[in-house]
Amino acid sequence: MTQLSLRLLLCAGVAAAALPAQAAEPGWAHYGGDAGGQRYSLAAQINVANVRKLKPAWTYSTGDLASKGAAMKRAAFEATPILAGGRLYLCSPFNEASALDPGTGKQVWRFDPKIDPGLNYPNSYNCRGLTYWRNPSAPANAPCAERIFMATNDRRLFALDAATGKACAGFGRNGVVDAIPGVKLSRPGGAQITSPPVVAAGVVVVGSSIDDNQKVEETSGAVHGFDAVTGALKWAWDPLADAKPAIVAGAANVWAPMSVDEGRGLVFLPTSSPSPDFYGAQRPGNDGHANSVVALKAQTGQFVWGFQTTHHDVWDYDVPAQPTLGMVTYKGVTAPAVIQTTKQGLLFTLNRDTGQPIIPVVERPVPQGGAIGESLSPTQPFPVAPRQLAPNRVRPADAFGLTPWDRDACRKLIAGARNDGMYTPPSTQGTILYPFTGGGSNWGGIAYDPGLGVVFANTSAAIHKVTLIPQDRFKAERAAHPDTEISPNQGARYAMKRELLRSPLGLPCNPPPWGELTAVDMHDGHVMWSVPLGTTEDLAPGSQLVLKGAGTPNFGGPIVTAGGLVFIGAAMDNYLRAFEARTGKALWRGRLPAGGQATPMTYVWKGRQYVVIAAGGHAKSGTRRGDQVVAFALP
Repeated sequence: MTQLSLRLLLCAGVAAAALPAQAAEPGWAHYGGDAGGQRYSLAAQINVANVRKLKPAWTYSTGDLASKGAAMKRAAFEATPILAGGRLYLCSPFNEASALDPGTGKQVWRFDPKIDPGLNYPNSYNCRGLTYWRNPSAPANAPCAERIFMATNDRRLFALDAATGKACAGFGRNGVVDAIPGVKLSRPGGAQITSPPVVAAGVVVVGSSIDDNQKVEETSGAVHGFDAVTGALKWAWDPLADAKPAIVAGAANVWAPMSVDEGRGLVFLPTSSPSPDFYGAQRPGNDGHANSVVALKAQTGQFVWGFQTTHHDVWDYDVPAQPTLGMVTYKGVTAPAVIQTTKQGLLFTLNRDTGQPIIPVVERPVPQGGAIGESLSPTQPFPVAPRQLAPNRVRPADAFGLTPWDRDACRKLIAGARNDGMYTPPSTQGTILYPFTGGGSNWGGIAYDPGLGVVFANTSAAIHKVTLIPQDRFKAERAAHPDTEISPNQGARYAMKRELLRSPLGLPCNPPPWGELTAVDMHDGHVMWSVPLGTTEDLAPGSQLVLKGAGTPNFGGPIVTAGGLVFIGAAMDNYLRAFEARTGKALWRGRLPAGGQATPMTYVWKGRQYVVIAAGGHAKSGTRRGDQVVAFALP
């Protein structure tokens, strides 16, 4: 038995032994399990020996299928419930907040902010989660002493009484404030909020999601901090402020979940790319604190440090996932860390106090020769460990297809584009982006077992072809290709077209696996194991027999438990799965009523452990749509 195997078994055993009947039962009080987003639970009742016995324990329906009609086609049920104050809290894609009994799934209360279901939001109707906060200055049973904060698609921030679901009258105006104040949108739905806010030092911090590739002078991606009691705006921080007025751009917003270190009074932000995504002539240089992990003082919004994962991004390589906080021991030295996964499949490990790499990062030369007016960074940062978790180079000879005809079509598509490896700049010829702009990793992030020092990450592999279109040809191209993403980049020399490279049979042109789950030992950065994630059976029944082991692109993240298990949905089939953390062996899968493109959670309630996932499908994945939350438990 290896040293790591022994640690896994001992950790699970110690965790189970450390839970006497009178101890607090393991919960899930934050979107990422804890405020630092580790997605780790001490719950060990469900373990490698009995996980095969898991059965559905209860289900809850948000009612969206019956009430939202055609709007469901534009919805993504990515929510992760939280357990706090004796209730489960969750939100539907349309920001209907609910409180449930943790043991039965029975609804306790429901709040509907009545958002407009007729808008076309850039990232579908979406609400990834809610945030719980206990006011330390309020009497125990006072109204709104315990609060649920919800940021909505239509950019409002609500404070609700956690016990009743009623809006907190003393917060803003009747319980609501404008979450991105002073912003005027160029079109309805041009900005939204999809990820939960965070609370630290009595301040609610809110990001935003902004429509990509519409114009150069885009909406500001500033992050805002509000007083958690009154709703008063306390501060705003713009990731591009230090680079202006030398650049003309907007966005660089924080659309993915944030993390908090209460002891240090810090909030950690994953910032995105400036506008527009694929052409940066009007934003020379490295774009301030775009595409970065940033630490701010939560109380004041003061900048503490930033680490940029992509310089002068022209590939839509946002920092897409919650920064994960944990203690990391790398080559015998232990330090407080921020672990950040990226769309490129890179894993950066940074010192939480300074932002300096714990695992060294090197600058490597990357392809040059951008479009007219473009000034690219000559190098990009790469951590020395672990290896890149997603494939990054594809040749025409690598083209995949089930038949020679299918494969040859993919070969021609790859051969016809500029393709000099990762970071090949967008071009008028059309450029291969591999990994595609969906990852590598995406908003589901990673899970981290702090006792073992192991990261669990799910990744996708697909190809985007991005083509720059001279502005005088934009309208004609859009008219000629109405079903293809073609965006104006108003104010830039070029518009853009983004296409997923697929064969005539609809399969990815790159070789499988198209989705993987990987474990990384952070003690030295080596990959312990990597296994395919997902099947094609719900996309094309019967195809999984031919495409065995192919996996699928996936959206959602993993969790890890002291029972030695990794739970994950995410794949483009209707299953929640459990893998053995030590080996990656698939141990169990539970059938879901719709796509499980969400991150699960787990908790113990009255002595029984539950594993819960939202099963509602995803507009952009094309998975089966639904509106149910499903809880599994042992008989």
